Amino acid sequence: MTVRWPETRPYRYTSDGDPSLNLRGFLRLFTHIQLLPILESGEETTLVGGQAVMEGVMMRSPHSYCVAVRKASGEIVTEEKPLAKLSDRHPAFKLPVLRGVGTLCQAMWLGLKALHFSANNLVEDLDGDKTPKKNKKEMSSWAMWANVGFSLAFFIFLYKFVPLYLATWFGHIVPAAGSRFGINMVDGVIRLVLFLGFLYLISRMKDIQRVFEYHGAEHKVVFNFESGKPVTVENAQQFVTWHPRCGTSFLLVVMVIAMAIYALLPFDSFTAKFLARIALLPVIIGVSYELIRFAAKHRQGLMAVLTQPGLWLQRITTQPPSNEQAEVAIHALNHAMELERAQGGELVIA
Repeated sequence: MTVRWPETRPYRYTSDGDPSLNLRGFLRLFTHIQLLPILESGEETTLVGGQAVMEGVMMRSPHSYCVAVRKASGEIVTEEKPLAKLSDRHPAFKLPVLRGVGTLCQAMWLGLKALHFSANNLVEDLDGDKTPKKNKKEMSSWAMWANVGFSLAFFIFLYKFVPLYLATWFGHIVPAAGSRFGINMVDGVIRLVLFLGFLYLISRMKDIQRVFEYHGAEHKVVFNFESGKPVTVENAQQFVTWHPRCGTSFLLVVMVIAMAIYALLPFDSFTAKFLARIALLPVIIGVSYELIRFAAKHRQGLMAVLTQPGLWLQRITTQPPSNEQAEVAIHALNHAMELERAQGGELVIA
């Protein structure tokens, strides 16, 4: 399904952006995968949400999703499919805390599919529109899954191993920070600094800036939908780009909750602490999800104060979109809603 747009986008990937053909492309795809938890928003219940991808947006409703990507020609191409709720297949994921783990796992899986679709359209753009369809290149599955494995190992190394190692080393040098509580607090601060540093560095990349603009478009369109006003480019552009259900806010809450939980761990050895950090990750995710979910429905008082830092951080991960980018987000939302209605689903503003 396609639609034509009369203007061309202001930025095009070059041949080094092919994620399956060279090291620089592999690293670019790695950066996008690292951003998946930051860019994802929404939840499994009655809300709509989405995610920015390469030159496009994925929008999801409770039982459907649609990825819309703008090609270099200005054409919008889509992939839309039904999406079974994980909690319908496995009722345990309706329970508090567990539903957060299930929602994030499904969101990451769906985000990878959406990213794969957008990357394939990027490769097709680089391959040229005149190439016969049967000869057109696609990003190989092994390249995607190799990158997923590398990204997971990088996440554990950067956010679990490195902070704990540096905090332990610092505790040996500064006795005041060498207690069990002190090491865990220093560990949390280092993790937060690494996260903010990583965000700042990748925000300087031109193609990542484009992704952050599409992230802003996704948020504006979701706000527009939640307001009850007709979803149009003009209406969507009136809203802000930072949203309380954003993955950026979620990750910041995860890091704060992790500091509190790790401080209670009754371990002194480095190995035990490191393994416990990996084992407790689902618990931390589940608790953080419940807090973000509650805060999204109670945007005043203490919850507003607690979630404010995440909204501030979205000044980096979301940028004002162009009308063209907002159009892509609306296109994805409309097609997801059409498929939802075709399945008998009902979209309710929660």
